[in-house]
Amino acid sequence: MSATPIKFGTDGWRAIIAEDFTFENVRACARGVVELLKSGGIAGKGLVVGYDTRFASEEFAATVTEVAATNGVPVYLCDRTAPTPAVSYAIIHHKAGGGVVITASHNPGKWNGFKYKPEYAGSASPEIIAELEGHIARAQKTGDSSAPKGSSAAPITSVDAIGPYLEQLGRLVDLDALKGADLAVVVDSMYGAGLGLLPRLLSGGKIRVTELHGERNPAFPGFDQPEPIAHNLGALIKAVTGAGADVGLATDGDADRLGFVDERGAFVTQLQTFALLALYQLEARGLRGALVKSITTTDMIYRLGELYDVPVFETPVGFKYIGPVMMRENALIGGEESGGYGFRGHIPERDGILSGLYLLSMMVSLDKRPSELIEYLYEKVGPHHYDRIDIAFDAAERGPILARLETNRPKELGGSPVIQTDTQDGYRYKLEDGSWCLVRASGTEPLLRIYCETSSPERVRELLQETRRLAGV
Repeated sequence: MSATPIKFGTDGWRAIIAEDFTFENVRACARGVVELLKSGGIAGKGLVVGYDTRFASEEFAATVTEVAATNGVPVYLCDRTAPTPAVSYAIIHHKAGGGVVITASHNPGKWNGFKYKPEYAGSASPEIIAELEGHIARAQKTGDSSAPKGSSAAPITSVDAIGPYLEQLGRLVDLDALKGADLAVVVDSMYGAGLGLLPRLLSGGKIRVTELHGERNPAFPGFDQPEPIAHNLGALIKAVTGAGADVGLATDGDADRLGFVDERGAFVTQLQTFALLALYQLEARGLRGALVKSITTTDMIYRLGELYDVPVFETPVGFKYIGPVMMRENALIGGEESGGYGFRGHIPERDGILSGLYLLSMMVSLDKRPSELIEYLYEKVGPHHYDRIDIAFDAAERGPILARLETNRPKELGGSPVIQTDTQDGYRYKLEDGSWCLVRASGTEPLLRIYCETSSPERVRELLQETRRLAGV
């Protein structure tokens, strides 16, 4: 049995296949989930098990199913690959006690992962994760995932997670209005679990949808990883501009994140996208409710909160923090910098496909193309520009890097005084001119991430480099 402790990051445990992501460790995770459900008295409600398009994901899902069922937990096993939000919604649909998704989300193809979704169908809170990690550690120590003697296996039911999920999206979005729109849309499914779904939802009307990378390929060829950010979307940008399309949408490996490209082929940043989605809910739909943002996402949300007289709540990175606040406040929308957005009336979880549908709905209801939506947004909140750089590092360097950041507390950056430094999740510097910079280590991979939002693209580049020098990388 591997002695490496299994620790969950911002959303689940991820590791390289055949190194730490092994059947042995997945069995330990599954046994941990079984004990978590039993300790909560909800094991009889069952466990939804789903999986993405990665190498051997269905085999790992079968392993989770075997461990759960032989230990007396009924299993609803998805009958095909499914997006994480579809698996999460299946928990609600089947009134299950929780769910497991075999996915590494946007990580490179050699990775896989294990996400646990509690009964409320969102990312597990830090408290739930701490309890689950304790159960997993005990399972690793004993090396036994078998059922107690004399126990009987629980039933395994093959279920369609896609159908009920698409029906749910149809209740949230006016699909007939979208189908009747004179729009040309290009979708990049990035070989992931969302393949085929946006074309299926929008087929049969005037709207024209073209899909790229709409087949399963666990190698994710052409991408360093299936993350829908600017440098991975060259094919989508080329397709949008080449066809004269109105918009490009991209979903990540498990379709809980969204990338957005305008009609000119320009990437709409995740911060702009989140602000647009919030503006759509507040302005076009006339709804009111709290807005929830992670520390890494846009200050435009604060401005929208002021304009529409709604509260704004800020959390550390991850829907394991955002989701519980959304539920507590019955929030209108929650979002994070990575391109994940969740909405009231659905699940307290990211949903890339629903986010894409809402953006199309915003275009139709306001009769604006994407670049015009940005102009409309900036008329209300002023211009905001953003970028992020990711720097790989050796795991042994984590401590020295964080020590340098702790020691090198700047008094100014880019000629503007630092008026506040906070360390709730990394090191964030708020500047007198309204800019902010943040440097933090990823919770799921050995990367240092440096973020900046400010008044111009040139100043973004300047501040990113100054912040990078603080970390000494």
